[in-house]
Amino acid sequence: MQHSSRDVSRDLPSLVRGCTFDDFLFAPQFSVLERRDPAVIDLSTRLSEHLVLRRPIVSANMDTVTRAAMAIALAEEGGIGIIDRGFRPGEIWPQVREVEIVKRTQHGVIPDPYTIAPHATLAEAADAMRRSGVGTLVVVDAQNRLEGLLTERDTRFVEGDVKVAERMTPFDRLVVHEGAIALDEAERIMVERKVKKLPLVDAGRRLLGLVTAKDILKQKRLPFATRDPQGRLRVGAAIGATGDYLERAAGLVAAGTDLIVIDIAHGHSVVMARALEEFRKRFPDVELVAGNVATAEGARFLAERGANGIKVGIGPGGGCTTRLTTSFGVPQVQALVECRMATRLPIIADGGVRRDGALVQALLFGGDTVMLGSAFAGTREAPGEVVRKAVVVPESQKSVKIPFKVLRGMASIEAIKDRLDVEDAAAADLEAIGAEGFEVAVPERGSVRPIVRDMIKHLCSAISYGGAASLPELRERFLADPSRYVIRLSRAARRESYER
Repeated sequence: MQHSSRDVSRDLPSLVRGCTFDDFLFAPQFSVLERRDPAVIDLSTRLSEHLVLRRPIVSANMDTVTRAAMAIALAEEGGIGIIDRGFRPGEIWPQVREVEIVKRTQHGVIPDPYTIAPHATLAEAADAMRRSGVGTLVVVDAQNRLEGLLTERDTRFVEGDVKVAERMTPFDRLVVHEGAIALDEAERIMVERKVKKLPLVDAGRRLLGLVTAKDILKQKRLPFATRDPQGRLRVGAAIGATGDYLERAAGLVAAGTDLIVIDIAHGHSVVMARALEEFRKRFPDVELVAGNVATAEGARFLAERGANGIKVGIGPGGGCTTRLTTSFGVPQVQALVECRMATRLPIIADGGVRRDGALVQALLFGGDTVMLGSAFAGTREAPGEVVRKAVVVPESQKSVKIPFKVLRGMASIEAIKDRLDVEDAAAADLEAIGAEGFEVAVPERGSVRPIVRDMIKHLCSAISYGGAASLPELRERFLADPSRYVIRLSRAARRESYER
């Protein structure tokens, strides 16, 4: 849905000046929904100019929040994950590998399945399966002509210098399809012929791709997943604005990333201007989000320099100390309203959402999607080792060991040390860096998936209370007449609403 400054009531900026989410409630409206069912309520929204999500949730590009496991979970639930750039300069491959893992998790048609030569040994095949994480290799000759399929089962209990050709299912025993194919037709053939894999070849028997029953089942089981036209999960990746950022972007684009995020603490800067100019020279058609900014001038600055989306938020994040250390920043609701009025580009509301109810506030005050970090910290999919810390139970005064994971802001000293390889730097050198974040221990709390699903359920409830049948409709109704919804809270009303 397109937005413009004409959509927003003129008195809204003055109403929200100096305010954030806990300063407001929304007045309930006549409900038109009979069921608050996430399966039927339209929650679609733009992530950037050319990318749409079925669920408006983005996991933050923090090294203790989003790597491949988190990105896979978010994409399968209808959102998207942004792989962090918390790798040392020159270490581009590890971040690229995280993107590749996501892109190879699901497919419609696999255009580039893992292959092996018929004269390779089974030991080499087993090693290739272990490294790639797949259970089937397509056997091809030097001209990429299909020779057979080799599965993990074919390699079991076989010792010695046995060749792939001796154990594979050969071409003349395979069910294959010549040319491209739609998934429903591929499913029909696989059911009819009782096979789990369908290789695609051209008239010369050269390999075109592979369809698997596993991927078709995932497509049906996860209808709201964020996928590209090939049926692969979508994923984004963050880069900086100096150093190896262009080389890093090139590797990420080659790996199939769907979105690049140029992410620096202060996006309204000469550093960002130079980075955007150089990025667009080299990657004119790559989908690009830039940030962070928190003012109308900052939003227009990024829009005029080729960004396809804007990340808004300076200082509201749970792991950020920018406002404490510099006294600069804009309260998040004010920032979202100002940036929404300044540009038609999609906005990612980054930070400040500490309860599910703030999610709908972020989406109505200007965000198209919401980026979450601390909300997902400590989950099974978040990166990092589990450590057990002794905690005293107040009731019994007994000490028990609780599992924790680390959450840290990407501008914290700990993250900077890891990213810049300055472990041996003197304390004075680290102080000179000027950290604007901190590190905390977060209790481990299971999978991120039920957390996302609860957020979606609460968002659907908010749509019902707002008198709309979908998220796009609620946003349209709100922007047409914000005064009908917005209630600015007194201190007592704030306590009554949000203090429990």
